[in-house]
Amino acid sequence: MFTLGEIIDLAIRIEKNGEEVYRKAQAKTSDTSLASMLQWLADEEVEHEKWFTRFKGEVETTKVDLRLEEMGKRILQGVLGSQAFSIEDVDFSRIEDLNNLLELSIEFEKDTILFFEILGGFIDDDKIAGQLVKIIEEENRHVQLLVQFLQKKKALPGTE
Repeated sequence: MFTLGEIIDLAIRIEKNGEEVYRKAQAKTSDTSLASMLQWLADEEVEHEKWFTRFKGEVETTKVDLRLEEMGKRILQGVLGSQAFSIEDVDFSRIEDLNNLLELSIEFEKDTILFFEILGGFIDDDKIAGQLVKIIEEENRHVQLLVQFLQKKKALPGTE
């Protein structure tokens, strides 16, 4: 299976990618309320990245039996499938309008939540697991906020 350190590295990369997506999107929007929300989301991702970095420093990252390691990789890849965790996977050219941006951001957050829920299965420490649950709750709030913003924008004339 992946070492916990490798999984945490992926979580850190996801958070960095999220921050980058939100900052790029913020730079491209003229909507001040959206820009403010994107700034807040980017700042949240930075805080999550810091938490995972601290977490990585606290855990043992030695590899386990090679057979278990390979089995874990196959299981994780099967569960995650084609989830888009990489900034390279974000095609900014297909973002034609604000609605596309919001929909892309919602999917990114949902992918992140899925990964973090899987990561939780590798954590034995109740305190650390509880902290991860809080991050998952924050990511869920991000989804809710983005969905609300999207619904509000779609309800306005001329924004569909």
